[in-house]
Amino acid sequence: MPKPSKKTPPTLHAARPIGDYALIGSTHSAALVHREGDIEWLCLPRFDSAAMFASLLGDKRNGHWTMCARGADGRKARVTRRYLPGTVVLETTIHTARGTATVTDFMPRPAVDGTHEVVRVVQGVRGSVAMHTEFRIRFNYGEWCPWMERRDGAIYATAGPDAVRISSGVPLVNENFASCADFTVSAGQSIAFSLEWFPSHLTPPVTRDANALLARTVAEWNGWTGRCGYQGEFREPVMRSLLTLKALTYEPTGGIVAAPSTSLPELPGGERNWDYRFCWLRDAALTLYALIGSGYVEEASAWRWWLMRAVGGSPEELQVMYGLHGERSLTELELGWLPGYEGSRPVRIGNGAHGQRQLDVYGSVIAAFHAARRAGLADMDKVWPLERAIARQLMVLWKETDCSLWEVRGEPRHFVHSKIMCWLAFDRMIASATEYGLEGPVERWREVRDEIHAEVCARGFDAASNSFVQYYGADAVDAALLWMPLIGFLPIHDPRVQGTIARIEKDLIFNGLVYRYRTEKGVDGLEGGEGAFLACSFWLSNVYVAMGKLRKARALFKRLLALGNDLGLFAEEYDPVAQRQLGNFPQAFSHIGLINSAHALVSAAGGVWELADLDGKPVAQKKKKAAPAAKSAKPSTPSKATKPAKGLRKTARARTPRR
Repeated sequence: MPKPSKKTPPTLHAARPIGDYALIGSTHSAALVHREGDIEWLCLPRFDSAAMFASLLGDKRNGHWTMCARGADGRKARVTRRYLPGTVVLETTIHTARGTATVTDFMPRPAVDGTHEVVRVVQGVRGSVAMHTEFRIRFNYGEWCPWMERRDGAIYATAGPDAVRISSGVPLVNENFASCADFTVSAGQSIAFSLEWFPSHLTPPVTRDANALLARTVAEWNGWTGRCGYQGEFREPVMRSLLTLKALTYEPTGGIVAAPSTSLPELPGGERNWDYRFCWLRDAALTLYALIGSGYVEEASAWRWWLMRAVGGSPEELQVMYGLHGERSLTELELGWLPGYEGSRPVRIGNGAHGQRQLDVYGSVIAAFHAARRAGLADMDKVWPLERAIARQLMVLWKETDCSLWEVRGEPRHFVHSKIMCWLAFDRMIASATEYGLEGPVERWREVRDEIHAEVCARGFDAASNSFVQYYGADAVDAALLWMPLIGFLPIHDPRVQGTIARIEKDLIFNGLVYRYRTEKGVDGLEGGEGAFLACSFWLSNVYVAMGKLRKARALFKRLLALGNDLGLFAEEYDPVAQRQLGNFPQAFSHIGLINSAHALVSAAGGVWELADLDGKPVAQKKKKAAPAAKSAKPSTPSKATKPAKGLRKTARARTPRR
């Protein structure tokens, strides 16, 4: 691991709540905009490019773009915000005693010449409002101060390979390598500002009309929203989550990043600060369920092809995550000049977990391809040879230890969730072969599947507690065990499954939210604690649906909806004590969980729902007789404790950066 830079980090500043930010995006990159008008995170031209605005992880010296009321108007201003319906175009309304103005922020699709742009349009609604704007561009994550010059009525900032042109409807003043302006907007007046990125060695692009771009961008988003096939209950949060997934999609390849940010902490001041601007294989099947179930077959197909390209080659080289174009080298570095969000260091770019062995991803990939086949996606016959190669490799690997979906940095172990996902891989290979007449060693796959099932039931189950455990020989559970009934490994009403659910409710629920697992020194490779993992609570809601406890599932789902910010965005985690969002933001995994849980609740009227059943048909394993069950434990209800069970608040996220 490279040592941190010896540069002195900026002075630690009081960080703003993660939930105070909004996402705008172009399906190539994204920005985070604070409710007070500051763009504090912007990477161009890609999600994983070096940020030119990085004050989110430092202070204003690390780059920002402010747009706010000034003077007396600013001190007494009241701010409200919303997304324009069916879009990720952000509209912030500034209410003052003298007038009202709106700031409309958006990122249009890149121009044909490859120019990437952020546009802010200030419009007067009532009276007049005194405004202030300031651009402070600092390339390379707030490290490089650019050379700035004025020409052709615009301001240009250049450093190394990056160049930016700032165009403004009011005169800008350059001071201390920043550009600013004080101006007043009156009712009926519209003033546009744009920031255009282009490679510094190329000719500056042709300026595009801001109002025309706004109209086109709104129309494009509304056109996409109009294709949504989800018309059930909870449509508004589902639609917002789908829009968020679309905004996190890298359109040229179809890859979906886990989040647009890096190093937002899972516990302020801690070290669990990871770069999520990459594409995880684990998201594959869940993303396909969410997209296909909502009518977005084209996006699901693009994600499927990205997945196939990324994992192409030798199955021995299968990674946990890849870059936007399928890049495999995601070297993790630490940025010593940034103090981190609320002093949470180190600030990381790249992701060291890309080289870990995580056996569950094999099941995720195979399940994703099976889901795509069931949904009728074209050309799935081209994928079958790759699936067979992956299954052939897994015949050897499934007996090995791994780092689990939690990406532990402690000792690799035989994690139960990893084993059941290996089981899932062979179960879905068998289903694809038998349902679609595809060639393959089905009997051998069946033997391996049944061998895994028998081993997990023998070595992963603790009879004394009537519960499956986190890993072979452990005496604790983790929330990943909730997947057991959802993928059909065992029936939902099997006494062992019921005992496991009861123990998760008892040991891992705090203030109604599910934590990933309890701290165990032998598993965790990191210090400090974390918040409740939102996706885990959505999984529990799905389990309640499968159990037929719809009232309980609905209550949990509505509780989770209330944890989003005012725009319906969710981070990775939530701290129920401080009542704040934690981790990278917004988080695709959380929004995927929301979408699939909504589908589960809406579909429940048609019978017991399982995540494995994209089309509602039972998978092969459900028809099979379950292995002998241990004596049932007494049913349990979620803990109502007002403080977490011992170890919860200090759970070390034994992983590099993710689930």
